[in-house]
This record gives sequence, structure tokens and C-alpha cells, in this order.
Amino acid sequence: MNTNYLENNHLVLVGKVTSEKVFSHEIYGESFYVFNLEVPRLSGNADIIPITISERLILEKELEIGDKVAIEGQFRSYNSYENEKNRLILTVFAKDIRYISEEESSEKVSNEVTLIGFICKKPIYRQTPFGREISDILLAVNRAYNKSDYIPAIAWGRNARFCQNIEVGTKVKITGRVQSRNYEKKLADGTTQTRTAYEVSISSLEIVNEEEEKEENKEVI
Repeated sequence: MNTNYLENNHLVLVGKVTSEKVFSHEIYGESFYVFNLEVPRLSGNADIIPITISERLILEKELEIGDKVAIEGQFRSYNSYENEKNRLILTVFAKDIRYISEEESSEKVSNEVTLIGFICKKPIYRQTPFGREISDILLAVNRAYNKSDYIPAIAWGRNARFCQNIEVGTKVKITGRVQSRNYEKKLADGTTQTRTAYEVSISSLEIVNEEEEKEENKEVI
């Protein structure tokens, strides 16, 4: 299957580096590091998003706290085995990084993600005590080498109502923004621990008609 992975999973983040880079792992002699990026919201708050980046993208200039950067890449997931349980870890995998000025950062779209994938879990629809409608979905997004990223997303209002009737296996395209959210996790010993969840807040969602896709691909060929 020919898949354009940049179209399937593409994001742009503009923000400020808020942590030192820390070594993450090495693949075929190439080292990868992680750091946090503070991305402003229109509300005045900010999301703190973990970024994974290759050493090859930061050879010319060392990342420093306070640097304003534009990141282009993909929203990815992997499983971490902790305390005899699998935990889904989410990170932004940087494909490109560009250092920008304060003025330029205020002019750019600061947080935009597009994903095309398959609903892999029955959407969970609920209402808040104030009557706000929410649906939680889990999207499987194909990656190279027969891998997939499993991306949690949250829809609101009419999108939430629409999601509750989508069947597992349906192919959809969503656009939105990556957000971080703190929550309290109750541990086995009765204590609580503050953790951070990452998800896509959906601004638009549409079902992808695969038959139409095939016809369009034939015309291109």
C-alpha cells in the first residue's frame, strides 16, 4: 500500500524551548534527544509538548532554554512497560526545526495537526455536569514498516455527537491541535500521582471514502 506518511500524520508547532535536551535512545548510530516545547493557546494558557529530535537536526546550533522554534513533524506513540503494565507514551517526532524570532513566532499558526487513520476503539460519548458534549476516540495512523501510531483525540459539541455513531474500523481525517492535560492517577497503595496526558483536540472531522480515494489515485497515475 502506497501511503504518504506526511499527509497521514503531519503537524506544525511554534513555541519556546523550556527544558534542556535529554538523551533518549540511539538507532543505527544516530542519537535522539527529548525536550519540552511550550506552545501558547489563544486563551493565554500554554501546552507543554514533549519533542523527540535527532542529533542531526541540531548540529549547527545547540538547543537552549528560551529559544523560539518552529517544529514540523509527526505525532507518534510507543508502548512503555512499567510496573508490569503497558503504558502508551506520546511524543512529537521532529522532522525539521527552524529557529525563529519573537515577531515571527507571533505571526505563525502555533499548533496544527492533521491525521488520517482508522477508529480502533468504540468512541466514548459523555456530557459534563454543565452539559458540554465530549467524545474520546483512539485513532490508528499507519506508519512505515507496517507500524502504527495510536493517537487519542477528543471531540466537542456536534463533532462529539457525530463521533458516538462512528463504527470501529472507519477511516477518518481529523485536524486540530496537540494539547497537554494534567490529571490525578490513583496508585495501588492509595496515594495519588499527578500525570500529564497528551491528545489531539479536534476542530474538524470527516469520514474518508476509500473508494473515492482509489479513483483519485487512478487518475493521478
